[in-house]
Amino acid sequence: MATDFKSIPIIDVAPLLAKCDDPKMVQDPGVREVVKQLDQACREAGFFYAKGHGIPETMVKEVRNITHKFFDLPYEEKLKIKMTPAAGYRGYQRIGENITKGVPDMHEAIDCYKELKQGMYGALGKPMEGCNQWPHYPPNFKELMEEYISLCTEVSRKIMRGIALALGGSPDEFEGERGGDAFWVMRLIGYPGASTANGKCTSENDIGCGAHTDYGLLTLVNQDENITALQVRNQAGEWISAPPIAGMFVCNIGDMLKILSNGLYESTLHRVINKSPTYRVCVAFFYEPNYDAAVEPLEVCVRKSGGTRKFEKAVYGEHLVSKVQTNFVT
Repeated sequence: MATDFKSIPIIDVAPLLAKCDDPKMVQDPGVREVVKQLDQACREAGFFYAKGHGIPETMVKEVRNITHKFFDLPYEEKLKIKMTPAAGYRGYQRIGENITKGVPDMHEAIDCYKELKQGMYGALGKPMEGCNQWPHYPPNFKELMEEYISLCTEVSRKIMRGIALALGGSPDEFEGERGGDAFWVMRLIGYPGASTANGKCTSENDIGCGAHTDYGLLTLVNQDENITALQVRNQAGEWISAPPIAGMFVCNIGDMLKILSNGLYESTLHRVINKSPTYRVCVAFFYEPNYDAAVEPLEVCVRKSGGTRKFEKAVYGEHLVSKVQTNFVT
């Protein structure tokens, strides 16, 4: 359960990543220290910074830079990859098209998902079938993003092995039927700078993204440097800033991990308010269970939390589709 945390902890995950697929990883002191820190962060805040993730900083920056270049294009150019239900909810959405709890968000975005082949999951998968819509300009956009997605997937898988240990399970709790063929979502998001009227910032009315929790297991947030806009709510209802720190991802846990942990770990509310006059880009990568995974509390977590199952079984794909279909004005 989230506490009255005042800041987001920093965890150097490098020792975990280095030994992650070693059969003896559980005995490694470096791994055990990371696991202990992950457990504390997931219990107390549901958020942490991941240092030492191993994805080159040049690539992390280039992903943001090329995203800026796309959002700088004329509106007509961006509309060439317009998101529609027929496109499997993939592609570009204009400012105000994304809805959080009934209120339009002041951001534009490209939404991408792991591609589902036709008929792959029957009726469950049908709404999300399709190919990602990548822009032709800037050049190399698709290639860069696909390489980045591959690296983020691997980092997330390894961090989830640490979180499995933190919960008292085996390292591969989130593999196999739960996450061995993990689904992923990536949102490339652009937040306009705050408008000023009579010298006053009006951004409180223009929330870049309203308060929400994430749907899946683990999110990696790659945000522009020098602009603090992401805010996380603690148990007292205070909004705690999560400023960008060079070389680190902001990580947070989602609804599916809350269920799997039987509430030991909380998916924490967060929002984005860009009070800076500068346009801000954020690239959020969401690591999810298998699309058709039936997600329910792990036995070890039920035992650790008093013996009662606090959550019903949820099929991840159903959860995703229900959110996606109510999140957009098309």
